[in-house]
Amino acid sequence: MIIVMSQQAIEEEINRIIDKLTEYGLTPHLSRGTTRTIIGVIGDKKLIAELPMEAMPGVEKTIVVSESYKLVSRNFKQEDSIIEVDGVKIGGKNLSIMAGPCAVESLEQLLESARIVKAAGAQFLRGGAYKPRTSPYAFQGLERKGLEFLAKARAKTGLKIVTEVVDVESVPIVSEYADMLQIGARNMQNFQLLKTIGKTKKPVLLKRGLAATINEWLNAAEYIMSEGNYNVVLCERGIRTFEDYTRNTLDLSAVAAVKNISHLPVIVDPSHGTGKWRLVRPMSRAAVATGADGLMIEVHPDPSKALSDGKQSLTPENFSLVMQEIAAIAALGGKVLS
Repeated sequence: MIIVMSQQAIEEEINRIIDKLTEYGLTPHLSRGTTRTIIGVIGDKKLIAELPMEAMPGVEKTIVVSESYKLVSRNFKQEDSIIEVDGVKIGGKNLSIMAGPCAVESLEQLLESARIVKAAGAQFLRGGAYKPRTSPYAFQGLERKGLEFLAKARAKTGLKIVTEVVDVESVPIVSEYADMLQIGARNMQNFQLLKTIGKTKKPVLLKRGLAATINEWLNAAEYIMSEGNYNVVLCERGIRTFEDYTRNTLDLSAVAAVKNISHLPVIVDPSHGTGKWRLVRPMSRAAVATGADGLMIEVHPDPSKALSDGKQSLTPENFSLVMQEIAAIAALGGKVLS
């Protein structure tokens, strides 16, 4: 249920409703908009349906939300959410760029990558310290040493760090170093991990699963938000279909669809979405034109020597071209590189 307070509702009336919901063993989630305050109610559906909330002072109306996701829905919050990562904003009129190598390979490689993406206008450095790979024999990442390298790159360039957390046990250490925690496609429905991250206050980048529906993707975000962490950014990174020319099928229609039914920011990863560096530039342009709030792009100083995903990584020159192109397209839609 969504409880919509009247514009004239006073703080005492809002607090009284929250107290009443808590008494019934329900969980209230408060959202303060520009004109209205909304209270999302999570808990026993039968009990919620029986509550006479519209009779309470300050309540304008109640809305029964049919979708299984509540807090993610625009019913809960009409305005677009803007997620702030240590001063950098994602969402609204901001176009945010996360770029860097798929994996942290060495300090030298990472610092060079950071300088490249910073010079081109990116605000975030992406790089995997923990690398869940399809093959157990593939490079698995530098783990803690990789996190230390990421922290050094941040100190040198001022870029914010986004990196993947792969299990519950690694949440504390990754949270210590990262500005934003990434949930990879393979972990989108690792519900225990989602709930654990929901108990932190770290901003979260939630990638769509390998073959996840939009409904499943938004419910994964609901797991995080239902634990109290509303700092969630969604990432479309392609889904698995019968098409085998590209690594995945980049579903740009999902960007428009999600922005219609959810208030959360949505960014696009055209690198994993296509698996081919030649397709990253055109799909980056298309993603921004679709209304994406940002991009996550793999960039390597020398893709031919990359230990992971070299085939989909851009050279410094190509990344610079992408940045110029998307800045022009973003301006048409009223967005700017934040």
